[in-house]
Amino acid sequence: MISLISIAYAAPAAKVGVKAGVWDSIIQASFVVQLLLVVLIVLSVVSWGIIISKRTQFKRLDLANTAFLDRFWKATSLEAVFEKIAEFPDSNVARVFKAAYLELQRIAESSLSSKAPTEVGEAVPRLSGLDNLERALRKTVDTELSSAESRLNFLATTGSTSPFIGLLGTVIGIMTSFSQIASTGSASLAVVAPGIAEALLSTAVGLFAAIPAVVAYNFYISRTRKLEMDLNNFSSDFLNIAKRNFFKE
Repeated sequence: MISLISIAYAAPAAKVGVKAGVWDSIIQASFVVQLLLVVLIVLSVVSWGIIISKRTQFKRLDLANTAFLDRFWKATSLEAVFEKIAEFPDSNVARVFKAAYLELQRIAESSLSSKAPTEVGEAVPRLSGLDNLERALRKTVDTELSSAESRLNFLATTGSTSPFIGLLGTVIGIMTSFSQIASTGSASLAVVAPGIAEALLSTAVGLFAAIPAVVAYNFYISRTRKLEMDLNNFSSDFLNIAKRNFFKE
């Protein structure tokens, strides 16, 4: 009887508890792993900020471009569109139109213009220097695309480097576990758990930072390619209109 009572009291004392929560893993991690986790968290936060801001930017562009193109194709003249250009501050198609229209005005006011009689006897400008207009359109389109692609490189960098940063933390965590085994001479769970926990946590945080960044980067790159196609199509349409109405054959 005495021996059974002794065993009953001794059993709880032999139990060893290991704190394995996420916060406990961070606290118990080595300084290098903690630093890597901070870097990954910062990358993730900045990436999400870019993702949200890009979503807002492209949504505004879509709405503004649709409204401007509707006004453009319903207008009776380029002058009528230019007079209302201030109503579309968020439209990059409108900015392309504005740059092209101003360049067209400069050509008309320069020595590249001449007067040619129409059927009703009036004189209208017939221009040369179409290359100047094409360059103005191409330059503005490139500027707008550069604005649309801004900060996407950060998403690409985060997506490509975060898994490797997490992997570095994984390697350090496993090395910590082996070091504990060597110093204690024991391979029990209580010895190896902290190092394994920080290794797995580092991997998880690295993937958490990388996956949304990669998905968002691919999504917004495809949106940018569509935007490029829309801008180039509008540039071609504007050039065709200008050729028919203002430039010499």
